[in-house]
Parts: sequence; C-alpha cells; structure tokens
Amino acid sequence: MEGTLTARDKVGVQDFVLLDAYTSESAFLENLRKRFRENLIYTYIGTLLVSVNPYQELGIYTASQMELYQGVNFFELPPHVYAIADNAYRMMCSELNNHFILISGESGAGKTEASKKILQYFAVTCPMTQSLQIARDRLLLSIPILEAFGNAKTLRNDNSSRFGKYMDIQFDFQGIPVGGHIISYLIEKSRVVYQNHGERNFHIFYQLLAGGEVERLTSLGLEQDPHLYKYLSQGHCARESPINDKNDWKTVFNAFFVIDFTEADLENLFGIIASVLHLGNICFKEDKQGCASVPDTHEIKWIAKVICPLTVELSVYARDAMAKAIYGRTFTWLVNKINSSLVNQDFTQKTVIGLLDIYGFEVFDKNGFEQFCINYCNEKLQQLLIERTLKAEQAEYESEGIEWEPVQYFNNKIICDLVEERHRGIMSILDEECIRPGPATDLSFLEKLEEKVGKHAHFQTRKLAGPKGWKRIGWLEFRLLHYAGEVTYSTKGFLEKNNDLLYRHLKEGGMSFSAHGASSVLALFTQVLCGSQNSILRECFLVAELENRRRPPTVGTQFKNSLSSLLELLTSKEPSYIRCIKPNERKEPSKFDDFLISHQIKYLGLMEHLRVRRAGFAYRRKYEHFLQRYKSLCPDTWPHWHGPPGEGVERLIKYIGYQPQDYKLGNGLFSATKLEAYWRGALARREIKRRRWAVQIIRRFIKGFINRDKPLCPDNEEFVVLVRKNYILNLRYHVPKSVLDQSWLRPPGILENMQQKVVTSEIFRGKKDGYTDSLNQPFACSRLDEGDINPKVLQLLGSEKIQYGVPVIKYDRKGFKARQRQLLLTLRAAYVVELSKIKQKIEYSALRGVSTSSLSDGILVIHVSPGDKQQKGDAILQCDYIFEVATKLAMLIKKEHVVRVVQGR
Repeated sequence: MEGTLTARDKVGVQDFVLLDAYTSESAFLENLRKRFRENLIYTYIGTLLVSVNPYQELGIYTASQMELYQGVNFFELPPHVYAIADNAYRMMCSELNNHFILISGESGAGKTEASKKILQYFAVTCPMTQSLQIARDRLLLSIPILEAFGNAKTLRNDNSSRFGKYMDIQFDFQGIPVGGHIISYLIEKSRVVYQNHGERNFHIFYQLLAGGEVERLTSLGLEQDPHLYKYLSQGHCARESPINDKNDWKTVFNAFFVIDFTEADLENLFGIIASVLHLGNICFKEDKQGCASVPDTHEIKWIAKVICPLTVELSVYARDAMAKAIYGRTFTWLVNKINSSLVNQDFTQKTVIGLLDIYGFEVFDKNGFEQFCINYCNEKLQQLLIERTLKAEQAEYESEGIEWEPVQYFNNKIICDLVEERHRGIMSILDEECIRPGPATDLSFLEKLEEKVGKHAHFQTRKLAGPKGWKRIGWLEFRLLHYAGEVTYSTKGFLEKNNDLLYRHLKEGGMSFSAHGASSVLALFTQVLCGSQNSILRECFLVAELENRRRPPTVGTQFKNSLSSLLELLTSKEPSYIRCIKPNERKEPSKFDDFLISHQIKYLGLMEHLRVRRAGFAYRRKYEHFLQRYKSLCPDTWPHWHGPPGEGVERLIKYIGYQPQDYKLGNGLFSATKLEAYWRGALARREIKRRRWAVQIIRRFIKGFINRDKPLCPDNEEFVVLVRKNYILNLRYHVPKSVLDQSWLRPPGILENMQQKVVTSEIFRGKKDGYTDSLNQPFACSRLDEGDINPKVLQLLGSEKIQYGVPVIKYDRKGFKARQRQLLLTLRAAYVVELSKIKQKIEYSALRGVSTSSLSDGILVIHVSPGDKQQKGDAILQCDYIFEVATKLAMLIKKEHVVRVVQGR
C-alpha cells in the first residue's frame, strides 16, 4: 500500500487497527479529525469502512477512480467505498456466494449517497454485454425515481430517506449484472399531510410543479407556486435553494421511460399526485346540523369521491387518511412496477449482492410513531451487527478452540425485547389497545405501558421519573434509553397511526353529502379508490378488500414482521459494513463537531469493533475454501490434495512461510492476522526482484558495450577516448549558430549561485558583520521541503509558484512577542504564513524597503507604505539565513538598492 500513497493519503492511519493507542477514544477521534481536515473521509477498521459525510463534492468518484479500484487487493489502495464494493464483488465471484453491504448511521450521515456510489461502481466496472445494458440502466435510474417519491427535506438532511430500501443486484456466473429486486419498508405517509417547520413534503410534489410542462399542469388543475397547496406549505420552505427541483424533475421524467413506464402510466401517476394536492386544499365548515360541508367547490372537480356526513374534525381526519392511503399504496405500486422491469427472464441460479439503505437513527424535538419504528429498526440492525461481528466472532474462536481474551460490549437485545417481546413488549401492548373493546386513547396506552413495562431499566415516563423528570418528560410521553441514547416519544397519534384504517364507508365510496354543495357531490371523488377510472388506483384498492371482513394487521405488526424477514434474509448472506458519521448538525463542510462525533463513535460500537479486530484475526476461512483458493501456491497441494483439508492447509502455510504466532488452526477454520504486513512484504519482495533483474540487464549492456571485441583491461582507455570523441563530435554538429540562439545548453547551477553572491556583495560587503563568513556557504533554492508547506496554503496561492521559502520568527509590533512563521516568496509578493493560514501578504508593488542592521544579528524588517489600509504594518522577522533571504528578495523585486543596512548601536 505504501508505494501507492501520496503524502496526503498518509495523514493519520488509514486503518484504525494500526493505531498504537487503539483503546483510546481520544486517539480514535484525533485520527478521524486529521483525515477529515485533509478531506480524507474514509478510514478502515479491518474490513469495516468508516465514512464521514463531507457535505461537499470532493472529486473522488470519477470513472478513473473506479478503474483504479477495480480488481485491486483490499489493502493496496487508500480506503474508499469503491474498495468495499469491489471486495464484495470479487468474493462473490470467487466463492459463488451471496453478499450484502449494510450501510448504517444516523440521519444525514451520507448513507443514501454511499449506496448510490456503490450501485454506480457496479454499473460501470462490471463486465457488460449490449443486451444487458438495459438492465444496468434500469438499476441505476430506479434510484432517482424512488428518491423523488420516498425522500424529503428534513431539518437534518436535505435528501432524507423516509422509507427503508433493500435492493438485491443479481449477477450471472460471469459476474454480469442481469437484474434486481427492491423491497421497501414503512414509508412515512404522515409526511404527505403534515411537515414540521423547516421541512418539506416528498420531492415529487415540488418537482412536478417546478419542472412539469404548462400543458400538463393545466390538465391537472395545478399551478407552479407550491405555496398554494396546504400539503406543501406547512414547513415554510417550499422553495429550498440547495434543492434544484426543476433539474431533478428532468432526471426523474427521463428515468420513467427507461424503466418502461408508458404514457398512460405517467398520466395516471401524475393524476394521483395532483389529486392528493387538491385533496389537501379542501376546507370544511360546520353547517346547521353539525355536519361538515365544503364552502368552496373549486377543488372538488379534481377529486373522485366524497366524505359522508361527519363533523369538521372527523372530515379533516378522513381527508388526510385518504391522502395518506392513496400515496402509500401508490408508492407500493411504484416499487412493484420498477421490480417488474428489473426481472430477469433467465431463471438459472444467480448470485446477489444486497444493498441496505434504511433510515438512520432519528431524534427530533417531537418524536412520534414513525421515529419509534425507525429507531426500533436501527436497534435490530445494531443487534445484527453485534451478532455477526462482536458476538459471533468471539463465539467462533471458542468453538474452534482458539485462545481468546473476551472483549466487553453492550448487547442491545434487552432494548429489542422491550419493543418486540410477545405479549409484553411495547408493540404488543399497542396492538392490544388498538383492538380492545371500549374507548382506547393515547393516555390509556401510556398507562398500560407504565403498568406492563414500568419497571424496565430502559423505560421511563413522567410519572415513573418523579419530580426530577417532570421538566424533561411531558404528560403524554415516554422515554426509551436506546443504544444511541435517550429518545422521548409522544404517544399522541400512536393508536391512530398503528391502526391506519380508512373509514369503511370511505373505501366503499357509497356516500352522500350535505345538501349544501350537492351539485358538486356526484363529481367529487368519483374516480378514486375501488371504483376509480385510474388504473393505478384500481390496482392499489381492490374490491376484494371490501369483501374481506378480517381485520388487517396493524402497521407496527407489519413492520415488525417485514423487519424479521429482512434480518433472516441478511443472515443468509456474507456481510460488509459501512458506518456513516455526521460531522455536524448544520450540514457545513469542513466543520468537525467533537462532541457529536464522539457520541456516534460510542453508539455505533466502533471502539468495541476495533478491539475485537485488533485482538482477533483479520482473515478467517474454512479449510476447504482456503485450500481450494490457494493450493496452487504449494507444490505439495497442487493440483490435487487427497488428504484431510486441515493437513493440506498446514503444509501450504508452512511452505508460504507464515510464522506460528501469525495464524491459528482451529477445528475446521484457518485464522490469520497481519495480512497487510504480509501483503506489503510480498510487494517489497516483488520490487526487489524487479530491481535485481534491471541491474543485471544494465550491467550486461554496459559490460558488452565496453568490452565488445576487446579484451578486458584495467583502465579501459580506448572506451574513455571513444566516449570523449563522440561527445566532441556531437557538440560540433549541434553548436548554436548565434549567441542569442535559445538552443544553447543551460549554464550549470553554480553560475546562478555565483550571480546571487555578486548581488549579496553589492548589498552587504563592508556594511554588515558576518558577511565574510557567509562567502563560503552556498545559497539553497529553498530552506523548506515540499512537505513542510501546508497543502491548504498551496491551494490559497493558486497558480503562484513559490520561488523561495524559509522558516522565520516573526515579532509582534506591540509587545514584540516571538511567533514561529514561514516566509514564502513568489514572483508577485512575499507571504508570512502560520501553518495553514496566510497571516500577511506584502505585494512587491506596495513594498517601501527592506532594512537590516550592520551587526551580526538576523533581524530583517520589511517596510510597507503607511497609508496602505490592506497591510497590517511593517513585518519584523528574524532568520538564520539573513544574507540569503535579503538577496533573494532583492533579486525578485529586481532592485538591489531596496535593501538598506542601518548602522547598529
């Protein structure tokens, strides 16, 4: 790896396993900070990738970068998301097994972007045939469509996933992507009807208004201003500057046709989106009978059916419930439509790589049922990581009979049980409240929680907390101590959102309306739900539902069951992990919040994972797989080994040269550590072998040239004469024709040094002590190496090339406090630099003079015009190379008299 790294790549350590103080969280944090400041956002913990969201474009996802990581050993290049993708792909191809990449972290940490980069990497680097190019394009373009319908701006993330997504990418035996399948989880339907301040509805609404053609919007009864629609204006940020809805609409609209949507599909789909917006604009008022009526019928003609006589409050509830149901089921239809376009008709066995991009852990000022489900999901994923890494790895060492010092970690199973335990968990209690006879309220649900789980160490309410918790927990709130920290949930809406049932008469559509506005009733909602003329809605709301009298499972139960199926699916595959970290709450580039990041390091379990990796074995394979993969390296095992696999592995590793302390042979498993060291050793040995070969070739050529047809003599005088003769003849035929000819050979460097010494003599001879002693000391091109100058300073200088650099001590003009600085000279100006900052820029045009004393000190004063407001004043510097600095400065200004020697006292 070392041979491929630049000085910038080597900032900190690229793998936390190599940290000397690997048990220190402060050392972990400092290494992360060093690399983040250099825009190195990726760092390994063994094979786990830690990614810090940079909140800016870094230019590290180009096609050339993809090509660089393709087929390269995991340790050979700097950490990158492409390395994780390539490693999973190569392991899948070589071992013909299924893999998945779990991307986790809190909201705004960059999970969605990481999954997109991985998908793009597979699309670009995997082998491809012309016939399968459509499948690749559909895989790629499914992402912007799902983001448009399933992502939204939140307070912490401008493109927050409001649904969970698992995508299987299918590969044939050649490693060519041939299809895929997407599973979605729990879209946040409540966002359709309500958004907090500073948040937006799903992107598709704003994209349709901003980018849709005027004719299309007119046919849908829409106008471009999103503030005209209640469902889009509640967050007061409908037009958010970082989000370009018009450009995003073009991408999404073009993607529809690649994924095989017809014009009829799009017409029906956009009709549903428009109907939801119109539905939200319906207002209700109470008539004389206490029922709801619609005062303004303008919106009604764009909807399909109507609400039966209800109170205003229930009418609003029914309207919003209908909007949520329509959008939620339309999203499910959309996923199914994309899946039908990704199906591969070849039903031969395929290997897959799964990508799990699911909502991150969320903590808001107000947390409801959605945050409860999202955080429960993150608890289960954390448990999967614990089971597959920390717990499983240690259990594997014990079962293999390998000596091991256990690593302590927090097992969050106790929290998962609190939520999902049968008959006693929060989910079960919530379901009981939803189906029990009698009036069930959010307060009765909270009281039942206090009764059933009140004694649990990770559960708390205002009543249970006592006076100390009154200011922190409200009356209708409960608090869970998650693995990621405390979260307070409001029970308001828990029962309603868990039930998620439309009024049955609303579904059936057999409704009357108040006499007021009767002329609009027949047209209102006639094309929606079961009897709709919209083919998408007919697929979403089947008539068979009306005939089915069984109560459907609650949202919580459905989510818990789908999550269990997901974990079962992931358990059957080989894992790769990416842990995403959010550097700050304000989404600002280059800002590193120590407290926030430290908290994420703790709850993501990175320190525990590091200790297991450091104490354990980085590489573990069954004897059969290891022998099959590497048997060609040993003559005894190649081409066939007929003995027990364990003996074959032992003979193979002894032949390779592994030391006994670097590997362990278990009951059926080969475990090895220091793979990176062995890889570096192999590269070094390869380089030595290559250089030896080069040396032999060069020696053979020179020896043959000197001694060809001549006996070997001590002095090789004839050869020396021949070389001199050829050199003179070459000069004779290539002498420039005039003195001004530019083809003259460059004078040696000593001439330039001599010219500088002449200038020094004119300035200092007989005027300053120590001049005579400096004559025999040659001047240097610079007193600073390239690595001594901070890259940020070079970036600030831009195209200005540094002609000379030297370390100096700068004295403050008030108090004369000494400070370490660097003096950099370019063709235009002199710069006084502190680490990564330019403290003072003195352009030569503004320079009034340079003075030094006649004594043997190294003080140099650079004078500037007192009236120049852009300058801080004269720069007082001390330097060990006073004659050299003054000479370089005078020659760059092209005025020797600019340096003045003042008589010292």
